[in-house]
Amino acid sequence: MVARGIRAVRGALRGAKGSQGRRLSTRPARVPAADYQDAIRTLNTLQTNASYLEQVKRERGDPRAQLDAMRGFLERSGLQVEDLDQLNIIHVTGTKGKGSACAFTERILRGYGLRTGFYSSPHLVQVRERIRINGQPLSKELFSKYFWLVYRRLRDTKDEAQANMPAYFRFLTIMAFHVFLQEKVDLAVVEVGIGGAFDCTNIIRTPVVCGVSSLGIDHTSILGDTVEKIAWQKGGIFKPGVPAFTVQQPEQPLEVLRDRARECGCPLYLCPELDAFETGMRVLELGLAGSHQRSNAALALQLSRTWLQRRGYEAGSDVLQDVLPGAELSAQRSVPLAPTFCPSDAMIRGLRDTEWPGRTQVLQHGPVTWYIDGAHTTSSIQACVRWFRQAALNEDKPQDGSEVRVLLFNATGDRDTAALLKLLLPCHFDYAVFCPNFTEVSVATNADQQNFNVTLENALTRCVENQKTWTRLMEEKGGPWLPAPLEVGGLLQPDPLRGALLLVPPAERPLNSTSLVFPCISHALQWITQGRDPHLSLPASKVGAHPHPVATSGAVLLQEAAAIRVLVTGSLHLVGGVLKLLDPTLSQ
Repeated sequence: MVARGIRAVRGALRGAKGSQGRRLSTRPARVPAADYQDAIRTLNTLQTNASYLEQVKRERGDPRAQLDAMRGFLERSGLQVEDLDQLNIIHVTGTKGKGSACAFTERILRGYGLRTGFYSSPHLVQVRERIRINGQPLSKELFSKYFWLVYRRLRDTKDEAQANMPAYFRFLTIMAFHVFLQEKVDLAVVEVGIGGAFDCTNIIRTPVVCGVSSLGIDHTSILGDTVEKIAWQKGGIFKPGVPAFTVQQPEQPLEVLRDRARECGCPLYLCPELDAFETGMRVLELGLAGSHQRSNAALALQLSRTWLQRRGYEAGSDVLQDVLPGAELSAQRSVPLAPTFCPSDAMIRGLRDTEWPGRTQVLQHGPVTWYIDGAHTTSSIQACVRWFRQAALNEDKPQDGSEVRVLLFNATGDRDTAALLKLLLPCHFDYAVFCPNFTEVSVATNADQQNFNVTLENALTRCVENQKTWTRLMEEKGGPWLPAPLEVGGLLQPDPLRGALLLVPPAERPLNSTSLVFPCISHALQWITQGRDPHLSLPASKVGAHPHPVATSGAVLLQEAAAIRVLVTGSLHLVGGVLKLLDPTLSQ
């Protein structure tokens, strides 16, 4: 039944694609925009570069070869590894919160009048978000300029010995280094992609300071299946004589980090909790919601202060205590505690003014409230659940008490989806909606969010499996089922041109299940909102569509509810697709 349903959806999608016509060859009037789209399409070809895949097979037995290859690509692009020393880099790794810690750090240092570069991944809506100058994504014009500069140099230096091009993430990393050097940033905050030791960002020789955010289980096929193995990978970014800071960690992975630091002569320090910086009646206000952000903020304070000190800037913060009471070396204190200090005004403002879309973000759109967080590991989902339950609790309750809670979820890679979904049960969702990370049924016109490494069929199969897992978890929990069953026994596929929804049929589950699968984010949002989100911008093909395309009891409840609260989580790529539709300005 699952296979039949997916084949039916694929057939409907092909029909929609054929009906809408192929992409016109006419270029937009503005040449820079055309150049940008051409750059993105060319960049996307590096996702499936055949020679790169062969290279990966060769390198798999020797991970160090990956760094050697990266150095070769950098040199072919016109840079030497030594050139990166000019960038005054802050290098940050971790499993959970490394992007948020980077965002806090960048915002603090920008407040000192410094010109900042920030390289992060993945992007939410547009690729150029990955490379930022002074907190702003690279403009389309500059992205196009540097893309073609680097691409042509690499293409023109291909020969029999070096016949390949760098893959997607490697290319963007090299491009970021070019951007930061040419745009003359005072510093660059560089977030590790995956792991640390053999990540392509680790060609950096002499960062100013390094950071490790919270550790956990993720990317097990690459990094290892225990947190100790993952800690070994993360500690690979430590460099001789370069101070490094880590947040509170479980004892065993902390000891691994300590040993890795000692091996290379790296002074490693444990960050005090943020409470230690809140003297008297002062409470530090954070721009990012959730109690878990406090450890990321504490790490950012240490990284920014150390960077300022090592680069000769006045940090403007007096030490409060070199060692906190009770901080004698013990099992947890096998790593010395970093000193606490009085944060400067710039630091306080930086923590307060930090913005990092897609992480513990709340959007109030009329009766629909969106809670958006790209959590995708067990520890980050746990933090997300705590944040969502508290945030929803703080919202004003509808006078008539009619509130509907919806989960919109997807997960990718080798993650244990069942474990993630089980953690979400305490949120008491009325509906669970699953869909791939595709914004539309056809992504041909949205090059920024194309992913050639995932097929529609595989993505839908994963969604159906997630739905079956959720149904089983709900049955084990004993409900709750809604009193009126959803009538979703067949595939809903009226004329796609008129904007009707496509709904994947149920897969061996009771008809009173409260979970649904849609083939794209747009269709999922249409059903969830029932036309009640005044900010939801649907594609042109959806204009004039029937406002309530799924005539079911679930749709009726959503139409009549005084409040709809939607948690979007499980994947940053899913979050990006949702934000693209909810806030069209992010695509401009």
